Amino acid sequence: MMRRTPLLTGSGWLVFLAAMLVAAVLIPVLATLPPPDSMFRLPAYLVPLFGKYLCYAILALALDLIWGYAGILSLGHGAFFALGGYAMGMYLMRQIGTRGVYGDPILPDFMVFLNWRELPFAWWGFHNFAYAAFMALAVPGALAALFGWFAFRSRVTGVYLSIITQAMTYALLLAFFRNDMGFGGNNGLTDFKEILGYEVQAPSTRLGLYVITAVALGLSFLVCRFVVTTRFGRLLLALRDAESRVRFIGYSTTGAKLFVFVLSALLCGLAGALYVPQVGIINPSEFQPGNSIEVAIWVAVGGRGTLVGAILGALVVNFVKTWLTGAAPELWLFALGALFIVVTLAMPNGILGLVAQAKQWRRTPTAPVAETVHD
Repeated sequence: MMRRTPLLTGSGWLVFLAAMLVAAVLIPVLATLPPPDSMFRLPAYLVPLFGKYLCYAILALALDLIWGYAGILSLGHGAFFALGGYAMGMYLMRQIGTRGVYGDPILPDFMVFLNWRELPFAWWGFHNFAYAAFMALAVPGALAALFGWFAFRSRVTGVYLSIITQAMTYALLLAFFRNDMGFGGNNGLTDFKEILGYEVQAPSTRLGLYVITAVALGLSFLVCRFVVTTRFGRLLLALRDAESRVRFIGYSTTGAKLFVFVLSALLCGLAGALYVPQVGIINPSEFQPGNSIEVAIWVAVGGRGTLVGAILGALVVNFVKTWLTGAAPELWLFALGALFIVVTLAMPNGILGLVAQAKQWRRTPTAPVAETVHD
């Protein structure tokens, strides 16, 4: 069996949560308290950027839950992320446009521009935030349940499952590109104005969204850690390493894989819903299969099967991406490919694997050198 980097032990995970709490508090403090001309003042554009990183961290956490612990490599998790984002984007678009009798927007602006006469059925109810938040989780969860039921029941595994998930997200990409689908076509949904009555672009709103995202990441981590440290988590590890043996001793492999797959999709939907109001746009490019492959690279870089490693990988890789695409944008894809090759060949357990190896080397006593006795 392939060796994996162990989970954080002792108080390690508490230290991680404490660091997340400090980040959730420190960023808003640096963005508001120092004077505008102070060197300690955080530029306003960095708040939504850091919020976007945290959304990506939730997405990586979701993939690590199924890939690192259940051995299910999904290359279509970007679809669940995008569906959650579209659900929130639909709510934000319904806050724009001519108001009806009861104060609810009749049609989003882009539908007025495209001469739509009435609101499509799929948009009903999205003027209500609670309904949109529910759909941001329910739609990805329902798709994952439907897809997982047929795939796991048919015992599709390995590379075949990865290809099917990639085909699923590509099919959704083609569907959402169509203008007659009613989701904005190639342009997607953008130009958001307000959320729950607050101006989306206001610095205070951005800070609030950042704090909510940080809290959501911490809660998502706790949920995933609870799952993987229970008996069910040990079942997932057994599925990853020897699924046929688990099936032969009487466990329902379909039910276990379906549950964790749906849970992972729910986390993706949550990440997408938090992502859209901070970035200000959602379009079909989020369904690109390459985006899902990039998520797998984040997990591999940080440390597959560690939870914390997935979060760390998402933060590190996206920070490097932001810097490199600004300094030398033509080199980013080459750097990403080289990074994946290096991780695969030289550090299969990712960054946390290197840290664990360094600790082990430091604890290993050095053998004493034998002295030469001269007559």
